[in-house]
Amino acid sequence: MRLLLSLITVFVLLACSEDEIPDSPSSVDTEKGKANVWLTLGDQSMLLSKRNPVSITGIKSTSLPVITIDSTQLMQEIEGFGASLTGSSAYLMNKKMNAAQRDALLNELFDVESGIGISYLRMSIGASDFSPFAYTYDDMPTGQTDFNLEHFSIATDEEDVVPIFKEILKIAPDIKILGSPWSPPAWMKTNSNLKGGNLKEEAYEVYARYLVKYLKAYDEHGITIDAITLQNEPLYKGAPYPCMEMTSEEQLKFIKDHVGPLFDSEGIKTKIIIYDHNWDNTDYAISILNDPDARKYVAGSAFHAYGGEVGAMSIVHNAHPDKGLYFTEIGGGDWSPGFSVDMQWNMNNIFIGTTKNWSKNALLWNLALDQNGGPNNSGDEITRGVVKIDNTSGEVTRNPEFYAIGHMSKLVRPGAIRIGSSSSTYISLLNFVAFMNTDGSKVLVLANSGQETKAVTVKQGEKQFNYSIPADAVVTLVWD
Repeated sequence: MRLLLSLITVFVLLACSEDEIPDSPSSVDTEKGKANVWLTLGDQSMLLSKRNPVSITGIKSTSLPVITIDSTQLMQEIEGFGASLTGSSAYLMNKKMNAAQRDALLNELFDVESGIGISYLRMSIGASDFSPFAYTYDDMPTGQTDFNLEHFSIATDEEDVVPIFKEILKIAPDIKILGSPWSPPAWMKTNSNLKGGNLKEEAYEVYARYLVKYLKAYDEHGITIDAITLQNEPLYKGAPYPCMEMTSEEQLKFIKDHVGPLFDSEGIKTKIIIYDHNWDNTDYAISILNDPDARKYVAGSAFHAYGGEVGAMSIVHNAHPDKGLYFTEIGGGDWSPGFSVDMQWNMNNIFIGTTKNWSKNALLWNLALDQNGGPNNSGDEITRGVVKIDNTSGEVTRNPEFYAIGHMSKLVRPGAIRIGSSSSTYISLLNFVAFMNTDGSKVLVLANSGQETKAVTVKQGEKQFNYSIPADAVVTLVWD
């Protein structure tokens, strides 16, 4: 009789799948779906790799720390993730790659299915430090002016920047573009130099018209500029490249009396974003937004990460919650500790950090630089791009920033809303943020900067799933 019972038991076990074994802990749960998994490990053995999905079940008891996703708690709308198509980046793509190499790279950067789906780019209005040489759209011989802007021309941009934008738009036609000036023409400035100085009082009106001409010139090429800032890093006037000081009082006056009214009269829909400098100053943006006549023209405030802490963005949000926040620049370099540390820093501070502090985007600095960290026109900077392009062979190397952007841009699409995410207990060295895409899919991005695997239960509505994020890893989880 015992032998017969044993044979029956074996038969039952063989006839059932693992999920159907009587009295198995999972037998009471019917699978409600799958969460897709994209994983990057610090040792680079997996790089934004799609892994086997995890099963979603109904709610049940768990001994693991719980991350609760609340899709009814809606926060800021996401506009996109990416970097800056600097003059140097465009030059390398246009002049140092052949057509096949360029096409492959652009698809890898901008196609959401075959690549990482970058959805937002910044550009310089005229030259930045990462342009092959310094220029504006209306350079004049020393001592001469052009208040009628008769010599205005974007011909230099038409060499490399415009053609590359046109190629990008074929792949990502809805990509958002932000323009930032490093300097107006020297003849508009108090020191008659592209480096340093301030905008002359008598040049406020002509500089506003200059910016409108820039927007219209790009529009004629079919390139829509979604937003502009009015001065890159306005509190840094001693740079060895095009730059200018623009105090908060000067920027307020420029917006209120010139740029804002001119945009209105010209029917310009491009957003005006203020500040565009480091986290270590919140008074600049708040003081402009406190002015009722200026704030009506302003869409939001932009920040960089070369000073201060990311929480500064929430300070500005709390002061003016009806205005947007944008993160527009941070650059990496080969001086940094290495792939793992770079990846975790970018995720924790920039992509998770800024969005948790109300940013509608997150942009890194150069999209591409060569093996020497150039070209640039300042001569002494050491940095790297999201990708490296060998200026002899055109060969591409993907830097940590490529994968950091991809964990967001590929899976958190424009129009997504940040939604509530909280943990039942403090989970050391684990950071996370959640979103809901326009198609209703939920996205959870986690960064484990610790040296131990972190097992968690993720609960959302009447569903849950377990996931163990490896040590020193970043994962993006997506489910319906």
